[in-house]
Amino acid sequence: MKRFLILFLMVLFSCREKKPTQERTVPEISAPGTFGYDLAFISKYKEVIVLGGKTSPAKVILVKDYQGRVMTSTATGTMGNSYGWINYKLIESGETKPHMNPVGGEDRFWLGPEGGQFALYFKKGDPFDFDHWQTPRVIDTESFEIVSSDSLHAVFKKSVGVTNYQGFQFSIDIQREIKLLKETDILREFGISTEILKAVAYQSTNSVTNTGKEDWTRKNGLLSIWILGMFNPSDKTVIALPHHVSGEANMITDNYFGSIPSNRITKSDSLLLLKADGKYRGKVGVAPSIAKNMVGSYDAEKHILTLVKFDLDPHGAYVNSKWEKQKEPFKGDAVNSYNDGPIADGSQLGPFYELESSSPAVALKRGETFTHRHITMHLEGDEEELNKVAEKTLGTGLKRIRDSFSR
Repeated sequence: MKRFLILFLMVLFSCREKKPTQERTVPEISAPGTFGYDLAFISKYKEVIVLGGKTSPAKVILVKDYQGRVMTSTATGTMGNSYGWINYKLIESGETKPHMNPVGGEDRFWLGPEGGQFALYFKKGDPFDFDHWQTPRVIDTESFEIVSSDSLHAVFKKSVGVTNYQGFQFSIDIQREIKLLKETDILREFGISTEILKAVAYQSTNSVTNTGKEDWTRKNGLLSIWILGMFNPSDKTVIALPHHVSGEANMITDNYFGSIPSNRITKSDSLLLLKADGKYRGKVGVAPSIAKNMVGSYDAEKHILTLVKFDLDPHGAYVNSKWEKQKEPFKGDAVNSYNDGPIADGSQLGPFYELESSSPAVALKRGETFTHRHITMHLEGDEEELNKVAEKTLGTGLKRIRDSFSR
């Protein structure tokens, strides 16, 4: 009996000793802002695909119900920073919102143009204002089908029909492949080594096929593949949009939603900087003739450098998405950045900021296919090393980006 009592007390004290360890671990795993928190949250409501091996710290979350969207990623494992902006309240509510359902995500598939006489987001005859703006359901609330997936890539597809402002209907097969990039891929695409930095990089390869009975022509309106990434804003985050020097006017658009105050935007001959705090609604864009195939942002608080590289045709025709009847509907931007903020009634979609790329206007004959690539990479580490990467890819140092709105 005495031996049994001693054994019982040993087990009891052993359990008591382990309990504090468990209590410390659970809050860490579920801490907001971490990849583990976002994975657990999204998994409650949607089927997820996670790219990245069990031992790899670089991971990516995909959701087929959100059009094969990349929801978020991390370079530093479950306990590391989660880079994508996620609308927790909207996902948890299960509601369907008017205009758009901003569930978040770092890489989502959209189609352009948004506004203008060939718009896909306004019905024929409607005014170009927020009350009449509506994202097509097929790229907002409908699910994509999983074709295949493994630890490094996933393929999604969807057959859709969309009608533009002119009443022309497009019949389209969409295919998206999301691939987690290896270090050799990063070196090839960005010309940098990530050996002494923490990095995650993935590529979305997006294809559209004309499955209709008519060729797509300028007369009826053309489409573009439009890839947008939503990221977490902060008072110390700045978007950097490099471009070539140009003597031509109107190569940069910075008045999509009205003029942006000078304390939120700076422009030079080869670089545009935009504050990414999610507190003032503004959008900028660069024409393909002067654009570079790179855009980025830097969070000086968390020391996170984000880079987006994309396919670019400097001589191509790009759709114009401004919310107005346009004189030049095929002289739009190749790359855009957006900082979210309150609209006229005080409500807000986010807050978040976006890095976006578009394909040229797609004039496809029946049965033809067009593809647009969009690569996203996040880097963490020593600021001196990150600075070398920024200078090589964005053509400017982190100090210039970091201090642009500090005064």
